[in-house]
Amino acid sequence: MFELERGVPTDVYDLNEAVSEGYLVPPKTISVPLKFQREGIHYDDLSEEEKEEWDALEWTEDGDEAPDRVEASAVNKWLFNEDTVDKVLKHLMTHGLHVDEGDKLGKTIIFAKNSNHARFIVERFDANYLHLNGQFARVIDHSIDYAQSLIDDFSNPKKYPQIVVSVDMPDTGIDVPEVLNLVFFKIVRSKTKFWQMIGRGTRLCKDILGPGKHKENFRVFDFCQNFEYFNQNPDTTDGNIDMSIGERLFVARVDLMGEIDDLPYIKATPDELLPLIELRRSIQQRLFDEVLGMNVNNFVVRPKRRYIRKFQDKDAWGNLSVENRNELREKVADLPSAFEDDELEAKQFDHLILLSQLALLRGNIEFTKLQDRIIKIVAALEELRNVPMVASKMTLILELQTDQYWEDVTLQMLETIRQRLRKLVKLIEMTARKIIYTDFEDEIGETAEIKLPDVRNGTNKARFTMKVRYFLRQHKDHITLQKLKCNKQLTPQGVSELECIFKENGIVDDEKLQTVRKDGGVGVFIRSLIGLDREAAKEAFSDFINRKKLTANQIEFIGMIIDHLTEKGIIDPQILYESPFTDLDDQGVSGVFPTAEVKELVAIINNVKLRAAA
Repeated sequence: MFELERGVPTDVYDLNEAVSEGYLVPPKTISVPLKFQREGIHYDDLSEEEKEEWDALEWTEDGDEAPDRVEASAVNKWLFNEDTVDKVLKHLMTHGLHVDEGDKLGKTIIFAKNSNHARFIVERFDANYLHLNGQFARVIDHSIDYAQSLIDDFSNPKKYPQIVVSVDMPDTGIDVPEVLNLVFFKIVRSKTKFWQMIGRGTRLCKDILGPGKHKENFRVFDFCQNFEYFNQNPDTTDGNIDMSIGERLFVARVDLMGEIDDLPYIKATPDELLPLIELRRSIQQRLFDEVLGMNVNNFVVRPKRRYIRKFQDKDAWGNLSVENRNELREKVADLPSAFEDDELEAKQFDHLILLSQLALLRGNIEFTKLQDRIIKIVAALEELRNVPMVASKMTLILELQTDQYWEDVTLQMLETIRQRLRKLVKLIEMTARKIIYTDFEDEIGETAEIKLPDVRNGTNKARFTMKVRYFLRQHKDHITLQKLKCNKQLTPQGVSELECIFKENGIVDDEKLQTVRKDGGVGVFIRSLIGLDREAAKEAFSDFINRKKLTANQIEFIGMIIDHLTEKGIIDPQILYESPFTDLDDQGVSGVFPTAEVKELVAIINNVKLRAAA
């Protein structure tokens, strides 16, 4: 389809190329600054009339005092401001691409923050365009029973709706070539999803603006600085950056153990020392039980089983070194365990107390805020005094709400709170944040056309590797490739010659060549693709084998290294501590060979790699 060279797969086909070759149309991206959306709403910035409206609002069900500001994150989440939405709609209706000789807005998708936000947008549109009878703009999300029917109507250029306000459903996967406008009215931080959303407007569409007037671009109105974000953070990943509650608890417990271990015990009295020892012991037992419940045969756990084996030994939990703490945080904390914990609410309360204990030990000013959160939870429990479980803890609940309790609070006192109240927290009825509707005057700034962030996701390594393999097969008799295959020392001249051949044949450009150089060089890269001649691999270890009286396990282990080099060409010494090398001994190479011989083996492995690096 794209007239590519037969037998050589492409490694990248990005939006820029697709546009230049006429398969897609480009976006015209416009950033529209809205004050409330970007800065929040500050009471002091309101007019006197608006301040009166602010003061008259019922901010909570209990009639709590009005806040002095509303953060930007709350706007369109639980506070919906008429003027903010009206300004967005006005800008869209004025500056969006139109059809029917400019008489009707082209098909448009508005990406909303949540269902309440989506419905509010449609309500404001209908209030301003009564004559369109509530059909021009419609909400499409998972709460709509007939969502697919609406999508079908939206896909029909002769039917309404003309605007769909989307909460995830039409963000990806639908193909409506008639879409001319996209409105980002929510923050997006997933690069993949962001470009999929942009993709809703890239389809070609003939005669959409009239006979012979084809779709040449589409407009993207960004009210949430998404383009600025991706321009400034080009390496943003789609990974889930938030730790689970289980992982957060594990890390917090490791940190607390570490803080306790680092205390100057020489200054502690026996009365101070015993509670700390008991607290540390209980934390250690809890973490040990979690690690004990990690199944090393689980496919998630298996790659980290060296660490699991280590910490399934109680001796490893003595005075935790900094190295052990880091291993627990980085290698173990996120692994699944058969250890059974209580309800989510109890775990959340555990985490709150753990953070409080850490803040207390560190003398962190955050402790006051954490204390306030604990007191609010306790106050909510007091209202449940008629529940027998709560009534039995009422003395503690009342005491916790006094200033005296907190004057000389200790780690053990916080631990007592956790143990005695954690199972009660689930009884508190969690009420949703009250929805607030306002009509304060927002400010819309000067629009700016934003340069489209680089859409290239980087070289597709699998396809690039296929292209290189194809080329290498055609030139397998080249003297430099033969040297690499037979573990002969590569010269700088040979490397330079290979780079020139690659560039002349269109295998790499300067950017990809630079990447390959950073990853070890062209020689190492090619060796990893063509492997090492088996006799050459055996020769590299012959002197070591001849000088040692090796056991059967040691001979088998070296055989595994030779197998790996034959297939992969190079070997990272770190994998000698991973499967399949841990199949002979859980400690990998260190369990099979003494330390001095491990160093010799690593030196041989590194030398094999250096011969390819010139």
